[in-house]
Amino acid sequence: MGLTAGANAATVSLGTAINFAVLGGSTITNTGPSVITGDLGLSPGTSVTGFPPGSVTGTTHVANGVAGQAKTDAQAAFLDLGGRPFTQDLTGQDLGGLTLTPGVYFFSSTAQLTGSLTLNGEGVADPLFIFQIGSALTTASNSSILGINGVSSCDIFFRVGSSATLGTDTSFSGTIIASESITLDTRASVDGRTLALNGAVTLDTNQIDASHCIPEPTSGTLLMLGGLLFATRRRRTLARG
Repeated sequence: MGLTAGANAATVSLGTAINFAVLGGSTITNTGPSVITGDLGLSPGTSVTGFPPGSVTGTTHVANGVAGQAKTDAQAAFLDLGGRPFTQDLTGQDLGGLTLTPGVYFFSSTAQLTGSLTLNGEGVADPLFIFQIGSALTTASNSSILGINGVSSCDIFFRVGSSATLGTDTSFSGTIIASESITLDTRASVDGRTLALNGAVTLDTNQIDASHCIPEPTSGTLLMLGGLLFATRRRRTLARG
């Protein structure tokens, strides 16, 4: 998808939502062989359909504590993103054809992407791009986001006040956190995450890959997990004895 891999989502804290490629509030519906790389979660809704033919490389959490906590953490990130002072007001402009440098970009209502948006990291460490969109985000068919000079999909955040719709064959990069729903039209792809706080996530033969932005387990975490596994096995052995 044209962006440098990297895991600097610490610039905006996602909490436990960092592990999710797809997170919905009401339903998650898929048509066709969509591929989700990362966890998939739904809360408080309980209806996840279309897997298979869709596949999830990760863990699916439906109406459980893990999904609920991820929703809480995504909501906190949504509020954080909306509270940051913006550096430029792009209200009324199409993102297509623009070249932007790190900053916070504001749309009082809707935002549209038609064509290609270029994000130039200018070679700085951890360049951050935040888009504050008052209502809906829509991309036209075959639109794309291109990162240059050190930009990673982990550096890009779209805070959408209502719902997001990615058009057919769109190649999108970054984390979308939408207050309502997220719809990906046929073959749209996302290098990042689609997090819908209250509404549905609707998929159709899509690829969503959050793997570049999911941190590897630390050695301490691995040691802790190993200790828990050993303790569990020991308890089972003692019980049999």
